[in-house]
Order: sequence, then C-alpha cells, then structure tokens
Amino acid sequence: MAPATRSAKTVFVTGANGYIGSAVCRAFVRAGWRAYGLVRRPEAASMLAAEEVTPIIGSISKDLTFLNDLYKHTKAVDVIVSCTEQLPFGEHFEALVALFRELASTSDQNGVRPLVIASSGCKDYGVTGVHGSPGLSPHTEESPLQPVDFVRERALHSLKIFTHTDLFDATLVRPTPLFGYDSSYYGLMFEAASAAAGTKERALRLSQNFNTILHGCHIDDCAEAYLALAEHADRAFIAGQCFNISAHRYDTLSSIAKALEVEYGLNGGVVEVSPADANSTASPLDLVLGYTQWVDSTRIRRLTGWIDRRMLLSENLHVYRMAYEEAAKRGHEGIRRIKERMGGALSSVKF
Repeated sequence: MAPATRSAKTVFVTGANGYIGSAVCRAFVRAGWRAYGLVRRPEAASMLAAEEVTPIIGSISKDLTFLNDLYKHTKAVDVIVSCTEQLPFGEHFEALVALFRELASTSDQNGVRPLVIASSGCKDYGVTGVHGSPGLSPHTEESPLQPVDFVRERALHSLKIFTHTDLFDATLVRPTPLFGYDSSYYGLMFEAASAAAGTKERALRLSQNFNTILHGCHIDDCAEAYLALAEHADRAFIAGQCFNISAHRYDTLSSIAKALEVEYGLNGGVVEVSPADANSTASPLDLVLGYTQWVDSTRIRRLTGWIDRRMLLSENLHVYRMAYEEAAKRGHEGIRRIKERMGGALSSVKF
C-alpha cells in the first residue's frame, strides 16, 4: 500500500478501543483527520475499521515492530494521543515513552514534529471541599498535586512527558470523571439504583455526603477538547502545558440522587444514612459517589474556544441510563472491564 499523502493531518491514538480512545478517534475522524488506532487484539480491529479508523495491532511494550504496519500508511504523524493506563503505571509509562520517541524520530525525519497529548486525570489534585463549604474554590492547573494513593504513580510519572523536547512537543490533559454511552464508572450508580428498585422498600441508601461535588464531563465533549488542542493554530501555547477538562458546572450527589429517584421510581427515596445503614459498604462505589472535586477548565476554554455541549448527568440521566443498559445487554467489553477493575463493587450491595 502506498503511503498516504499529506493532504490531511494524521493522528495516532493508543488505547483506541478504550472509552476515551474510541471517542478521541471519532472526534478526529469527524474533523477530517486520518486516524490510526493502536489495539492489542485482532478482534478489536474490526470495531475501529467500522468507525473509519485504520487499526494497528500491537501492544505497549518493548516490541515496537507493529510500527512497521503504521509506516506502510504514513511515516509522519502530526499528533500522538495517549489514552492507555495500566498498573503499575510507571513501567507502562516508560514503554509509552519509548513508543513516542521511536514514532516521533521517524516522523521528524519525514518533516513533521509531532505533538503528544498525554492523558492523566483530575484526581491528580486530590479533593476539594463539598458544595457549600466555606472558602470553596476549584482546582486549576496551578493547584498543587495531592493525589490519592491509587493514582499517585500516574500523577507523578505523567509529568515526565515534558522532558522529551528533543523529539516532540507535549501537553498533558486531566479530564474529570466521564459519563455517556457505555464504559463510565457512573455505571455502578445505575446498577445500584436498579437493584434498589427491585426491593420492597424501593430505597437506595447511601453513606456519602449529599453535598459531594460530582464534576463530570460527557465523553464526547472530552474528546472534542483533545481535538481543540490538536488543532490550535499556535503550538507554542500548547506545548509544555497542562489542561483540565470539565463541564461548565458541576452536579452534586443531591442533584443526581433526585434524578435517580425519578428515573428508577424509588418511592423510598435516595437517602443519606450512616455507613452502617447504607445499601453498599463497597469502597469502589465510594470512589464514584464520594469523591468531591470541583475542577476549573477556563484555560482550555480561553485558549482554544472549546465548550462542553452535552447535558449534565443529572439533566439527562434517563438517556444516559438507556445507553448504558443497552451496552450492558450487548456485553460491551468496556462495562466488563470497569466491573473487573472496581473489584466487584456491587458484590457487597445489600438490600
């Protein structure tokens, strides 16, 4: 196959069949980019092809021979987007960097210096106060990093992406928790509410503070933010910078609880109780509904003009529930991965 011409810009996405990666691929394709997506399994390649993304089969490891398949199409890439996360993250990150450097070196030799958009997350900053707390303020890109233990390695290693200016420019994005379609961690909330609706009391009892700030962002809006950075006219404003991605305002657990009551017909309500009386004592569900954080995304909005367009979780919960349940019926791999990753959070739900 003859290499592609340079009439369109090119993007190479790792984790292209994952929750963020697949959305990023779709966003770039809609914008007229040639998109190449890295997937580990041959059976995942057909999904990318159906989305008009050229699949490249390989894994993040010392073996980079899969790049030869990419080079059959193009040896120059404008943007590399990293959407993979594995534990332990430090070892995974080193393998990612080796891939970026090899690909960037080839691209540089063919006249294109790539921009690497690396993904971390807003949990790198830790928590803020709950809604109504005195002196409450959001996390910005200038906030100190105070990650909880389970993301500490990611938070610290991801900053090293800025130390490879000999071969590529880099920016680091930190999205808030995401929702929409299938593979959101908020799916655990749907599962818990559905189980509560099947009980005599039709009540969901939660031990989290109902003033907890749940500042999510729709996955499509998040992907458009990646695209906005890639398409900015002056890379000097992008390179070496971190950018938060969040919706224009936050939900609270209280607002989402009210939406759940209506959606699932929970006549007994979604009620705040002591931990001993809650439906679930599972810490994974606590991480979804009990992690309070308000995140400012003014920097990316002012620089690129990006805005979030999709309704908040509480505003369109019925539609988001339908999409999640339909994906679950089809046995969506992303939902299975979330449940496995969260260690069977719902196994301790009691009714």
